[in-house]
Amino acid sequence: MSDLPNENLYIAKNWQQQLADAFSNIEDLCRYLSLSHKDLPVSVAATKNFPLRVPVGFADCMEKGNPNDPLLRQVLPINDELVTYPGFNNDPVGDLASAPLTGVLHKYHGRVLLINTGSCAINCRYCFRRNFPYADLQLSKQAESEAMRYIQDHTDITEVILSGGDPLLLSDQRLGKLLEQLNAIKHIKRIRIHSRLPIVLPARISSAFINTLKLSTKTMVLVVHCNHANEISAGVIAAFLSLRANGITVFNQSVLLQGVNDNAAVLGALSEKLFSNGVIPYYLHLLDKATGTGHFDVPESAAIALIAEMQSLLPGYLVPKLVKEQAGGVSKQAIF
Repeated sequence: MSDLPNENLYIAKNWQQQLADAFSNIEDLCRYLSLSHKDLPVSVAATKNFPLRVPVGFADCMEKGNPNDPLLRQVLPINDELVTYPGFNNDPVGDLASAPLTGVLHKYHGRVLLINTGSCAINCRYCFRRNFPYADLQLSKQAESEAMRYIQDHTDITEVILSGGDPLLLSDQRLGKLLEQLNAIKHIKRIRIHSRLPIVLPARISSAFINTLKLSTKTMVLVVHCNHANEISAGVIAAFLSLRANGITVFNQSVLLQGVNDNAAVLGALSEKLFSNGVIPYYLHLLDKATGTGHFDVPESAAIALIAEMQSLLPGYLVPKLVKEQAGGVSKQAIF
């Protein structure tokens, strides 16, 4: 990208314009952060199958001149992604074996997940679906009617999860039509949306979006994904408060990442900031072992020690559940 807009113009842009302005070039991102890409272990090769994408607002939460910034570490393609780690593969949680038809994952009793899109506003380098075959398995408009029939026919399903990619990249109109179809299925009690956009592109949480969610007759739950307190900008806080003011339950899930948040004080600060702005710290995931992510891995024993330390520092409701997901499991496995 080139010639970034000044801050006031950037804030005034809608979320689609902000998405279009996202960094897609390593040199541009490093230059914006007052860093030299020549002094960092960056890898253009790592972007060939999994491109760089970072919204300007998320970059603004990083400390300029700091090559070890925890937010930068989450998004900067580096040479370590090309290292082969034992036990890491392209489908670490068994998604492909859980897809009865295009765009539908049915792993756990009572819940079904829809892969609404393969796109995200930000490409997190630790993503467990970074190698997912979205071209074949995302929910196209044509496949949507088949997915709805599947949900209608399986009366034990009480909750539908909108996922991706990131489902909030769908337009309000498309989301509204999806919610309308789910409203018509009597045995559905809840609709859950998993999204990183309230964190990395908070302008997406507009009044029009809120009104779209309020059209649903089902209980709405939004699960956001935030790994570090520095990600929670003034815009993110405004998005949180808008959601809560409109009766939408908001949970957070994080991923435990080496060099990002593998510290009890850092995780505690995240829980405190989330809860003070109406968000419940719910899950802390062990890393899903996707190819290209091994350098982020934190040993399970170290993770257990971190949670134990958090319990000594925080009230229980601020300590997220430590979990991991295993292919073929009947649910996420609680570790601590």
